[in-house]
Amino acid sequence: MKQDLQSTLTFPWGEELPEFGQRHRVGPGVYWLRLPLPFALDHINVWLLEDEINGQKGWTLVDTGVALDEQKAIWRQLFDSGFDGLPILRVLVTHMHPDHVGLAGWLCRHWQVPLWMSMTDYMMACVWVRPPTDEHSVGHVGQATASFFQRHGFTDETMLKEIRQRDNYYPGLVSPLPAEYVRLMHADKIRIGGHVWEVIVGYGHAPEHVSLWCPEKNIFISGDMILPRISTNVSVHAYEPEANPLTLYLDSLARYAHIDKKALVLPSHGRPFVGLHERIRQQHEHHAERLKETYHACKQQPGFTAAQLVPIMFRRSLDAHQMTFAMGEAIAHLHTLYYKGRLVRRLEDGVYRFYAH
Repeated sequence: MKQDLQSTLTFPWGEELPEFGQRHRVGPGVYWLRLPLPFALDHINVWLLEDEINGQKGWTLVDTGVALDEQKAIWRQLFDSGFDGLPILRVLVTHMHPDHVGLAGWLCRHWQVPLWMSMTDYMMACVWVRPPTDEHSVGHVGQATASFFQRHGFTDETMLKEIRQRDNYYPGLVSPLPAEYVRLMHADKIRIGGHVWEVIVGYGHAPEHVSLWCPEKNIFISGDMILPRISTNVSVHAYEPEANPLTLYLDSLARYAHIDKKALVLPSHGRPFVGLHERIRQQHEHHAERLKETYHACKQQPGFTAAQLVPIMFRRSLDAHQMTFAMGEAIAHLHTLYYKGRLVRRLEDGVYRFYAH
């Protein structure tokens, strides 16, 4: 996202970023923790909320980081000195991506506390965390993704080989989940530390993504649905090849309309900010531009593929990890126009090609 778009948002702490593993207060009873990630997107924000359950004071933790030794070491230090001598009382996870759910099982077992998630994301995480057992196992995500991308015109054999080797990507970053959980549903009201938080479920980025809004504190924990700098990844995946996630995502943004325009937004990546509704407007504008770009490409070059769209949408060098997001996003934009009837899709010589009406 260009800096001029960020300049329309307000960042209460300016450029200030807490050191990894250092607690930073962002509101009454609400604390910000940053954890490192081993990707180009090099951090995740997680949130500590002061809480009390059945007379026991402690913390509700929102999201966890990935299950790697570096992150576990940071959490162990926090166990010793970062929680004011109080325990974690529950772990609440916004969605099933590794940087959010990765250490949920490990933390729940350490503190003997429940995991709170949406049903779809809990079940998906339980499935994906199991390494593949045979050639038909859903855990063969690398093989399936490579074949899916080939069907959309991707031919880079070096990168395809790397993608095929990603079968253990998810279980390598996510600890086994608890055998039971507490289900979160849209419009649920959760009492955390004496304050009511509203559950708002969104779609498109993850199967059933949970965000949290507290009117009393005027704080909105947006997860990955609204980010201040980058556009939320919205992808079609091999396990749901006919999906239309971009339409789901854009429609989901309407669910935040009732949130106060001065609310402090706590995103999973980037800095806390004020300007939720401006950022939503920017997201609609961004995707409208990308859809116009996609349609124009298909009109200029009939038989266009998702692989051909990637360098138009992403004008930079991409590694295999980033390419999985880029291809997924390219397919998502093509599918939006396809389902709107503006594009025709044909399978020609094993490759999906798109034609403008």
